Amino acid sequence: MPLDIVTVPCLSDNYAYLVHGPDGTALIDAPEAAPIIAALEERGWTLGVIMITHHHHDHVGAVAELREKYGCPVMGPKAEEAKLPKLDMALEPGFSGGTGEGRCEVIAVPGHTLGHIAYYYPEAGAVFTADSLMALGCGRLFEGTPQMMWDSLEKLASLPPETMVYSGHEYTAANAAFALTIEPENEALISRSRAIEEARSEGRPTAQVPLSLELDTNPFLRANRDSVKQAVGLPDASDAQVFAEVRARKDRF
Repeated sequence: MPLDIVTVPCLSDNYAYLVHGPDGTALIDAPEAAPIIAALEERGWTLGVIMITHHHHDHVGAVAELREKYGCPVMGPKAEEAKLPKLDMALEPGFSGGTGEGRCEVIAVPGHTLGHIAYYYPEAGAVFTADSLMALGCGRLFEGTPQMMWDSLEKLASLPPETMVYSGHEYTAANAAFALTIEPENEALISRSRAIEEARSEGRPTAQVPLSLELDTNPFLRANRDSVKQAVGLPDASDAQVFAEVRARKDRF
């Protein structure tokens, strides 16, 4: 049974994801209850589990309401257990569960927060990255260091390039504008920026893309490329140092 992945817009710019497969229906992050309930009811699905990526309120705000309505267990990173709603299962990196295309692996991706995790479905070719790797960007370093986030991005970049990346926010248009300040002559980036403008003008989401496209266009993932090192004036710096400079520039953008 292939996975059926539903993108659920929440709040002003968040995304939650319903993942329906051989083991039932999982929710990845819970920003807002009403649109998630509506998406479930539209499809006749019952929520089987809530899977949290990190402790920020815009990813966990609806956990209590959804748990009460559906009686489902809640999973999340053990490293952030003290900051999360009550967990029925505290997950550590390397944990794997599920069957067929529903098999999911937990990947540690600290940087945005110290215990941030991603959910990777290898058989389905999907990874849910929330605020670690984002479409044309990455999360701010609220808790981690540049080296920590760069290591996390390298880990995600090593997944098969055809893997679909599902991130947590609709920040893509602003991220594209910034990315063009780093690589204004990147043809793949120019083309993607135009496609994002068209999609957003039609109200379509743009934060769900193949990893291959991120590798070709995301300046944060490309901190190891000579073109990006030259662009930020650090041709001989380490990859992590270049990433730190790109992140600092985005914070000021």
